[in-house]
Amino acid sequence: GWNHWYAHYDRITDAMMREAADILVSSGMADVGYQYVNIDDCWMNAPKHKDPMRVGPLRDDKGVLIPNKHFPDMKALTDYIHGKGLRTGTYISPGPLTCGRFAGSYKHEALDARTFAEWGFDFLKYDWCSYTEVAPDKSIDSLKKPYQQMSALLLEQDRDIVFNLCQYGMGDVWTWGEEVGGHCWRTAGDLGLELTWYHEVARRNAAHHPYAHPGAWNDPDYLQIGYVGDARVGGEPAPCPLTPNEQYSYMSLWCLMAAPLVYSGDMTRLDAFTLNVLCNPEVIDIDQDPLGKQGYPVFQSGDVEVWTKPLEDGSMAVGVFNTAEIGRSCTMHWVDAGLTGKQALRDLWRQKDLGTFEDSFTTDIPRHGVCLLRCRSAQ
Repeated sequence: GWNHWYAHYDRITDAMMREAADILVSSGMADVGYQYVNIDDCWMNAPKHKDPMRVGPLRDDKGVLIPNKHFPDMKALTDYIHGKGLRTGTYISPGPLTCGRFAGSYKHEALDARTFAEWGFDFLKYDWCSYTEVAPDKSIDSLKKPYQQMSALLLEQDRDIVFNLCQYGMGDVWTWGEEVGGHCWRTAGDLGLELTWYHEVARRNAAHHPYAHPGAWNDPDYLQIGYVGDARVGGEPAPCPLTPNEQYSYMSLWCLMAAPLVYSGDMTRLDAFTLNVLCNPEVIDIDQDPLGKQGYPVFQSGDVEVWTKPLEDGSMAVGVFNTAEIGRSCTMHWVDAGLTGKQALRDLWRQKDLGTFEDSFTTDIPRHGVCLLRCRSAQ
């Protein structure tokens, strides 16, 4: 789906959310599987903020969260998004305040879970943030506690709500995220702060592949291509710093890792190239493959890196990456990718059958580029 954070930060409004839902449908993104329109931080009231319309009482006299004046009617907003055939998500912290210093859920968890369900949300991102201020330590029990609590409360609601654990990988969350009721969990900090290191972030996330399977996913953070803000200052959206070839590699890595595909760029400034990267159905099929295996790197030699992901129909997704600073010829040997015999290869980005090969495949790949293949036995 889509999340507002890396485009709009604390500028988000009800109107922007509705506009994003409209564009998710009109652009064709919904047709290839993007379903969720998710609010991140800053929809609540804050004790203080530069925008006076975001300041006010955090809760009413019954303890119910009060959205800020940019969000006049949360139920009307979710109804609008649902009316588009989409789903919608929200965000809060288990601490007293969110990362943006807006209202958190601390000591109101049961009421907030009920409120989110009544408003009609289908997804909750639960962000550690200020919970550090109330957690006694960083023991595993302390790290698990707020997520166990909220998961149990969500299960009490008469609504299916996807639960996203956002706590930056503390305590090896991938080893226990499913146990505490999470459906996906962030494995590291904000990618926006190290976007040009997306490939290294992917390698670190891929190391946790044994813990991923259907209903339990390692989350390396959002897709930030097209127009995105500067995560260090919350700046207005500008063209992302990645080259076109790097953007293809970025998307390929996320799909090979079976990562949640959540776009976090400016929906109003989508162009044909950005949509081409986000919306190739054959590439998305790799991410969404029902077998639910997370791919990972299986071979590296010099500037050539090979990733594999087994697929439900017995074929294999293979990403061949050129990490060099210049374009070069790259060879993928069957023995390095776990393949045997004759293989029929399809280039997924070009949606083109390449023919049948035996033992190896060689192709030219540009600087920081990728050749993403689907390999089927041709025996």
